[in-house]
Amino acid sequence: MEGIFREEIETHRMDKFFCDEMGRQVHRYIKAMHGSLAMLEKFEARLRQMDIPERERALAFYIDLNRKVIKGMDWRMLIARAMANFCDSFGYFQDMVRDEETMNFYVERMQEKYVRYHEVVEENGKYGIKDHEGRIIIKPAYDFLRTPYVYVDDLRTMPIIAEKDGKMGLVLLDYNETVVVPFEYDDISLRDEEPWFELNKGGKITLWPEK
Repeated sequence: MEGIFREEIETHRMDKFFCDEMGRQVHRYIKAMHGSLAMLEKFEARLRQMDIPERERALAFYIDLNRKVIKGMDWRMLIARAMANFCDSFGYFQDMVRDEETMNFYVERMQEKYVRYHEVVEENGKYGIKDHEGRIIIKPAYDFLRTPYVYVDDLRTMPIIAEKDGKMGLVLLDYNETVVVPFEYDDISLRDEEPWFELNKGGKITLWPEK
């Protein structure tokens, strides 16, 4: 429609309002998956500490690891809700929603922000991980990787379980492959509560991280 155009203030506010909607989408997902109230409170407390670009990255990472969050989600509906928060009149809201160029612009913009899936890669029988842009996060040098990444609902990222030369360890997803637990364990398993990892070395069980 003539008169509908995009400028910096609009796109920034739309980013903010859509981010709020996506936060609610994840909130509903955690609740539907029978997450605890404490889990929800941690999740929302962490989001409140972030600015909008940080929230977008955190939510995109969460969605990458919990892809059912957006399964069947109506992108246009969430965008329409963001538009409703942006508009100062019902008439202008109708104009924005009905303008296909504007709607398509925001669908593409938000999907680029929030659909950023990692990929497990194999090379010569070894496994690694690439990010959504094809950059190497973990080099293909491991016999086993536990994926998706270990992730908890207060938005803290955790290391992944990896196997190398027959031994298990924990590696951070920091593009530097920082080893936080050395490759000297017979088995490492994920727990449902802190401490998040159970380490088994010769039948001796320890927990990580230590409280």
